[in-house]
Amino acid sequence: MDRRFFTFSRATFFACLLALIALLVIPSRSARATDVEVLTAKLESSEEGYRIVAAFSFELGHELEDAITRGIPMYFTTDVELSRPRWYWFDEKTIRSSQTVRVAYNLWTRQYTASINGSLQQNFAKLEDAMALVLRPRRWIVADKSALSPGATYNASIRLKLDIDQLPKPFLITSLNNSDWRLSSDWKHFIFRAEDK
Repeated sequence: MDRRFFTFSRATFFACLLALIALLVIPSRSARATDVEVLTAKLESSEEGYRIVAAFSFELGHELEDAITRGIPMYFTTDVELSRPRWYWFDEKTIRSSQTVRVAYNLWTRQYTASINGSLQQNFAKLEDAMALVLRPRRWIVADKSALSPGATYNASIRLKLDIDQLPKPFLITSLNNSDWRLSSDWKHFIFRAEDK
């Protein structure tokens, strides 16, 4: 047998083996990027409008927890979308609403802080207590009463993600190369019927 053929075959074998290993490793890394689970997602009617009720489940990775305790703030954003399907035309314009919880550690006071949309800052002794505002975000108005047609059915979607765009630039570069920093849930879809008049 020609020695060049044997060398080529062995090189091809190792290249295929590396490609196979990469295929097995990549899905497991991407799965870690979407390890946020949506436990609860529903809309409730109030006098002011329609409020989102949500709960999530996830654990911070070691790198994220370490970054927070070093004073790097993390921004967790809950996105909500509402659209009304129409059989005769495109869906109605989508209503979008977001709430961002900023979690940080104050090195001087040795307390964790959490603020919602840049206000309502609270202090906590433990990181778990600050993260409770992320896991169970405060109910907020996602649509006014007048924005939804009474008795109409809407497609609603919700997700939670770590907003890496708000990270300091050195950490933004790190987050692009590390799946631990790409923390996000999949969109959770549910049907909602607006209240009748």
